[in-house]
Amino acid sequence: MNKTLLLMLALAATICVLATAGCISNSATSPSTVQAAGQNPTVSFNATPVRYAQANGVTLGYREFGSGEPLLMIEGFGATIDDWNETFIGILATKYHVYTYDNRGMGYSSDNNATTPTISLYSDDAAAMMTALGYDSMNVYGASMGSSISQQLAIDHPERVRKLILDSNTYSVRIPQTQKLLGTIESVAADPAAAPGEQREAQANLVWNGSWAGLSGIHKDVMLVVGTSDVLTPDAVSVQMAGQINGSWLVRFQGLPHTGYLYAPVQYGENALYFLGMNESPLGP
Repeated sequence: MNKTLLLMLALAATICVLATAGCISNSATSPSTVQAAGQNPTVSFNATPVRYAQANGVTLGYREFGSGEPLLMIEGFGATIDDWNETFIGILATKYHVYTYDNRGMGYSSDNNATTPTISLYSDDAAAMMTALGYDSMNVYGASMGSSISQQLAIDHPERVRKLILDSNTYSVRIPQTQKLLGTIESVAADPAAAPGEQREAQANLVWNGSWAGLSGIHKDVMLVVGTSDVLTPDAVSVQMAGQINGSWLVRFQGLPHTGYLYAPVQYGENALYFLGMNESPLGP
């Protein structure tokens, strides 16, 4: 049965458990108000060793932080594990065993170049990474292209996903709302000077048939997060997606751009912890 539950967070954001029709929450933060680490937990990427795992025919470089239930972080287009925000990861690591890893061909990870790059291939890598780390399933946080990979992971390997957070989202790069994103990806794909790993990520995005048809089949606890000033994956797209994923949450951070955790790491981190820690079991009679 679909339910709508309004919850007030100490973050000054109203979060809604979405029924199919969806409901929307706004949190007032502007990109000019970059949150300082202050007393908040943080980690040091430089001081954390890069480890390596064999997964799906390649070697994937990763870091791990904290302890508790596992949380796999899947990064965006052209990004590496050095590009996450240290305060954001530090907050997540206060409650969870956080793993960040580089997609094949990026950062510390290898690529055998033997397989045509697809979003499904990257989702297969994520599933294989879980096995390599010793888990049958994990909580998953995917940002930007990482959101696309995470969507495909939940569709192709549903048994691998516990709770799912999708940040800065689209279900295809070829929809009218994501023309700016499409232009960026096409530019990288056509640039002979672009790094090979980025070119292959671009190619994977361009051949992706999208996840729209599979979203309604995702039966997980899902939260979508987006900034209202995101010009690459506009918030209207996340609203559409939330309407397709039964019972999903949607949180919109007012005034924030794409991958807003870089600008408001504390708010994004605490929001993620709240969702991950929520017991969504049906209420008793």
